[in-house]
Amino acid sequence: MNNKYGRVTIPTDLDVIAQTQEIMKRWGADAVRDCDGTDFPTELSNIGAKVYSTYYTTRKANAWAIANPDEIQQMYLMTPFYTAEDASLAIPLMKGLYPDMLKVNSHDDIKRWWEVIDRTTGEVVPAEAWSYDELTGCVTIEAVPFHDYTVSFLAYIMWDPVHMYNAVINSWEGVEHQITFDVRQPKTRAFTMQRLRQFIEEHPYVDVIRFTTFFHQFTLVFDELAREKYVDWYGYSASVSPYILEQFEQEVGYPFRPEYIIDQGYFNNNYRIPTKEFRDFQAFQRREVAILAKELVDITHEYGKEAMMFLGDHWIGTEPFMEEFPTIGLDAVVGSVGNGSTLRLISDIPGVNYTEGRFLPYFFPDTFYEGGDPVKEAKVNWVTARRAILRKPIDRIGYGGYLKLALDFPDFIDYVESVCDEFRTLYDNVQGTTPYCVKTVAVLNCWGKMRAWGNHMVHHALYYKPNYSYAGIIETLSGAPFDVKFISFDDIKQDASILDGIDVILNVGDGDTAYTGGSWWLDTDIVTAVKKFVHRGGGFIGVGEPAAHQANGRYFQLTNILGVELERGFTLGYDKYNWEEHDHFITADCKLDEAGKRVIDFGEGKKNVFALEGASVLRHIDKDVQLAVNEFGKGRGVYISGLPYSFENSRLLYRAILWSTHSEDELQHWFSDNYHVEVHAYVKNGKYCVVNNTYEPQDTVIYRGDGTRFPLTLEANEIKWYEI
Repeated sequence: MNNKYGRVTIPTDLDVIAQTQEIMKRWGADAVRDCDGTDFPTELSNIGAKVYSTYYTTRKANAWAIANPDEIQQMYLMTPFYTAEDASLAIPLMKGLYPDMLKVNSHDDIKRWWEVIDRTTGEVVPAEAWSYDELTGCVTIEAVPFHDYTVSFLAYIMWDPVHMYNAVINSWEGVEHQITFDVRQPKTRAFTMQRLRQFIEEHPYVDVIRFTTFFHQFTLVFDELAREKYVDWYGYSASVSPYILEQFEQEVGYPFRPEYIIDQGYFNNNYRIPTKEFRDFQAFQRREVAILAKELVDITHEYGKEAMMFLGDHWIGTEPFMEEFPTIGLDAVVGSVGNGSTLRLISDIPGVNYTEGRFLPYFFPDTFYEGGDPVKEAKVNWVTARRAILRKPIDRIGYGGYLKLALDFPDFIDYVESVCDEFRTLYDNVQGTTPYCVKTVAVLNCWGKMRAWGNHMVHHALYYKPNYSYAGIIETLSGAPFDVKFISFDDIKQDASILDGIDVILNVGDGDTAYTGGSWWLDTDIVTAVKKFVHRGGGFIGVGEPAAHQANGRYFQLTNILGVELERGFTLGYDKYNWEEHDHFITADCKLDEAGKRVIDFGEGKKNVFALEGASVLRHIDKDVQLAVNEFGKGRGVYISGLPYSFENSRLLYRAILWSTHSEDELQHWFSDNYHVEVHAYVKNGKYCVVNNTYEPQDTVIYRGDGTRFPLTLEANEIKWYEI
């Protein structure tokens, strides 16, 4: 094993040729790449390393886009709600949108592909009752006074959103706006195949074509001030055109409506329970994208090159955990690593030869400026991702951006050198074996495997006030010793035996969202299957508003398992008496405050949750239950109001999973009594490691798999390897 060379990719540019060679030696890099806004120096074409070339199938050919304006990419947009004050209402389409990015598509039949909706009644306004004025940019509606209206319309994408983002972040002055063209359409499809062949022939030194990505950009829209207005990393609203939608209609056998994409202005984001029509559209896109992407990959292989996909930018339709993805034939996937969840989002992808993670910080001036501290960001990024690497490693790591910026920070160069060495050691020790798993855990929601590791991820690896208390559960699982599966309600509906072999079900999120299920819990096949699973000895952990949908006299449809209910004003007349707090196995590692109460961070938590008689309250705040447990048959339920990611909360969830399966006696197997330190065992390889996840020394007692133990002191961030 050589932990001084290999498995690392670095960026380069025309002005850092000698420096690239030096960094290659120091970091042990065996691959070099260009980036958006940089060029690969031909002087490095024989550098003795793999050469990656970032390849854009949808941009960097403005002459073609301008000559074929009908095949420029499009997206669906919706205006804000406007209230009619009289019988006529004029709605401006482009208000609140960046004018250089988008252009209204009035070329295609607007009466067919646009939709005006009375949002007060929910009814579609007849096409003859509205008109569009090209000069004013307004739709005028024959309206009902004081009803609200919106217009859903198509717009051409005149500036690629990611190129625009990069230009704004890096203050690129006078840069030509790269227009996004639609490879799905006939002329551009033929042009794209020929263009790829020409590129490969003109760049014979390139070993890996890094497609960034294929055809459809995730939803990213900017306002008049070039600020992000709306972003959904999973959004499909920019994967449309009349050409595509006509094909969709032919396949599914029913007319398309803009509302299938617009979804009342929610754009079918991850939190929306997906409709049949939207799922049909996603499935159609996956199949069509896979077929077309395979053509590009086949051309790449024909020339003896590797085909790599960047998991980002125009990645919509290439859902990596769905059945269509392996048919593309890719050699590799590379993605940005923001935390443990995004690491697993990459490393768990099946059907490719290798995976690669692009680590942070990106070498951009928003981090690499005088007085900046890129080392701090790099440390947090590496230590956060390392937990997940130890469960399922990516095969390579890399960095992107302007290398010359990083060169001005020698401490950063030193730190990344140590990261590269450590990664190679981890990989050599971990790869090829499944680490010890305490239990099999299933995360249950509407998406199942399609959104594996992406739960509660509105923007790639970024979280918000309403969802970080839920995203923390997924982040904890990404580096925890569990076999984690993602299953959907539809999976259970089709075959309840999917619950066989699972120890614990987790249902995490707010009520009536895709992550808890909403009305799915009224399906008797599903609710009885879950109840039977728990009653026979399984565990159920609900976080936030699990199994929540108001019906049949309750809000939490699994109240009898969880032992708690949410007061929504309907049961105020019922007195509640179960407020006594209990110390418990689950909270045993939580610190005590001055009053002797366990200190637990529930994040946003929940108000108005109360416990039923028979349940045990572990923690309430002013009689709002935050943590409770309950027995149900041979199984157990645990309610948690929220659990942001932290070392303390990771331990609490670990204990909750063990308790819910009557497995308290399995706690001290491959275990650290200090929750800042974790143990990962690779029994097949005869190795285990102990890792300090903090930036300061830690003392702990380590328990081996047979229960024997020994004391240990670890330096900051240190990892120690042992033979079993």
